[in-house]
Amino acid sequence: MTLIIACGLKREARIFDRPGRDLSVVIGGGNAEALDRSLDARAETFPGLVLSCGIAGALAPSLQPGDVVIDGNVIVVERLEKALPHAHRGGIVGNDAIAATATEKRILHERTGAIAVDMESHVAARVAVRKGLPFAALRVISDGADDDLPPAALVGMRPDGGMALGPVLASLARNPRQLPALIRTGRQADQAFRSLTQAFDAIIGAGIDRFGLPAR
Repeated sequence: MTLIIACGLKREARIFDRPGRDLSVVIGGGNAEALDRSLDARAETFPGLVLSCGIAGALAPSLQPGDVVIDGNVIVVERLEKALPHAHRGGIVGNDAIAATATEKRILHERTGAIAVDMESHVAARVAVRKGLPFAALRVISDGADDDLPPAALVGMRPDGGMALGPVLASLARNPRQLPALIRTGRQADQAFRSLTQAFDAIIGAGIDRFGLPAR
C-alpha cells in the first residue's frame, strides 16, 4: 500500500524522501484547491494510506514547539502511537489560511476542540474519504498557542512550497521591529523540523508504508 503524504513545504518534503520506499509526497504550498486536485490524482493512481505530515500551530496551550500530535483513523493512530509513544493524541483541524495570532488560535480551539492546526489535514482527510482510503495526520508543533506570528513569517512560502526570501526581506525592511519575533519563529521552526525528522524516521522504521489498512 502506497503511503501518500500531504505537506505544505519543500523543506518538509525533503524529510520524507526515502529512496526505495513505497511513498509519494504531494506539496500543497498553501493552495487548498491545488492540493486537493493533486492528492485526488495521486490517490486514483496509487491508492493507499493518506498521511498529512509536517509542522503545525498549537491550539492547546499545553503544547510546546517540537511536540508531536497525531489524529485520524483509529487503526492508523494506534500504529503511530506504538512508534511514537510520547505523541499527543488529539484533534488536528485544517485551515485554508495560517492561524497567525493567539486570538485566532484560541477561537479555533474553543470552536473545534482541536489541539493543533495546519493547512493540509482537512484537504487530505477530504480526499481520503472521497477515495475510500484510510487517513491519519502526524504534525509537529512549530508555534505555540500564545505566539503571534510576525508579518514576515506569513509571506515566506511560495506556491510551490519553497522559501520566498524576497517578500520576507521586504516585510522586514518595512517593519524592522518584528525581527526578534521572526528570529523566535525561525528557532521554533528549526526545533519542529528536527522533531519531525525524528518522528518520521520512527514511523518509517515501524513500517508505516508496508502494511495494508482498511478504509475509514
